Amino acid sequence: MTASPLSGPDYLLRGFKIIRQPGIRLFVAIPLLINIIIFGTFTTLTLDAMNGWINQVIEWLPSWLDFLRWILWPLAVILVLAIVMYIFSTMANIISAPFNGLLAEKVEEMLTGEEVAGRETIAMAIASFPKSIGRECQKLLYYLGFAILTLIASFVISPLAPLLWFALNAWMMAIEYCDYPMDNHKLSFKEARKRVGSQRGTSFSFGALVMLGTMVPILNLFIMPAAVCGGTLMWVERFKK
Repeated sequence: MTASPLSGPDYLLRGFKIIRQPGIRLFVAIPLLINIIIFGTFTTLTLDAMNGWINQVIEWLPSWLDFLRWILWPLAVILVLAIVMYIFSTMANIISAPFNGLLAEKVEEMLTGEEVAGRETIAMAIASFPKSIGRECQKLLYYLGFAILTLIASFVISPLAPLLWFALNAWMMAIEYCDYPMDNHKLSFKEARKRVGSQRGTSFSFGALVMLGTMVPILNLFIMPAAVCGGTLMWVERFKK
């Protein structure tokens, strides 16, 4: 089924509605708590440093672009926020991966009325932590490969560097959150990437809104469980068959 590229953000918005469902709230609690601790702690620690990082990005640009600094400063802000928030999100996702998988499982069961063989309980989710870490490492290696290419491209077309990094991180957000239900169904990471890529516009627009959400204070605390629910919705409606 082909979807409008604009349908991606709608999945995240629907995800925010799902996390308020009575039967889902319990499974939202642990990922939400982890996200609050990670984002709260590291945002506080890095807030003062961000201004320095932004200035360093500006200084890194070639001197012949000095006349564009007033335009490039907002792009530098986007670059720093995209990288910092992606790092925070990656840390939160690694720690909460088994609980995100459990949340995706329960959301899919609610949506389809069919049982998903998986973690079932919080105790089983904790026991699956080593397997979840392995899956997250595959995502990280995939990201690093493209990050190296993006870094090289950033030196060649430096004015576009912030947009390149944002695009990469947005794509990774789509893969990250659509992968949880696919992992529950024992799909390989390669197959998961293939299915996410089968509808690039929908997937990318979903990931882009998730990425933007991580940059907004307070909202970024709730973005992870909502994105898991949104990614599960995409799996059920777009990628499962």
